[in-house]
Amino acid sequence: MAEPVDPDIALMLRVKRGDRAAFEALVNKYKQPVMNLLYRTLPDATEAEDLAQAVFVQVFKSAHRYRATAKFSTWLFTIARNLCLNEIRRRTRHPVQPIDGLADQGDETGQRQIQDHTTFSPPEALLHSELEAKIQAALAELPEKQRTAILLCREGDLSYEDIARVIGCSVSATKSLIHRGRETLKAKLKPYLRTGVWPGTGR
Repeated sequence: MAEPVDPDIALMLRVKRGDRAAFEALVNKYKQPVMNLLYRTLPDATEAEDLAQAVFVQVFKSAHRYRATAKFSTWLFTIARNLCLNEIRRRTRHPVQPIDGLADQGDETGQRQIQDHTTFSPPEALLHSELEAKIQAALAELPEKQRTAILLCREGDLSYEDIARVIGCSVSATKSLIHRGRETLKAKLKPYLRTGVWPGTGR
């Protein structure tokens, strides 16, 4: 008996034939994982949302060239990573100066947080928000490939082989990136979780 077709691939092949309902189904399924990946790399909710829209526009425009040679999610996250790297390079060439008066829209780090629909009591919400900010800060300090590999492992539900394809590494190198990244995060977060003080800041 033939192996069942990956449902995402089947949907993308329908998109290739012009099926907009299939495209909407893929967007609805993957918009949050893509947003999470982009936000963890570009910690601005508005820019992450704009870039996520650009990712799916690229998916739609590239549909006629799509070939089912890997999981759809692998192809999708490759597009997301490439657009994200392009944005980082653009920012490096053309840095944007912060506008006075907008700083109060973020948290203490100046970052806007993507809304979490989990319900917390006020003290729990404060602790959750603070921990998320510290995780974000620790992730931001990782090399790009380590950070992307960890986020794909967490958000994309991809295998090591899939992640290796997205970031352009061997499977063994990908496993090493994820291991080193996780160890770095644990080392960075452990003192904060134990004492409530972020290393090097005294608070």
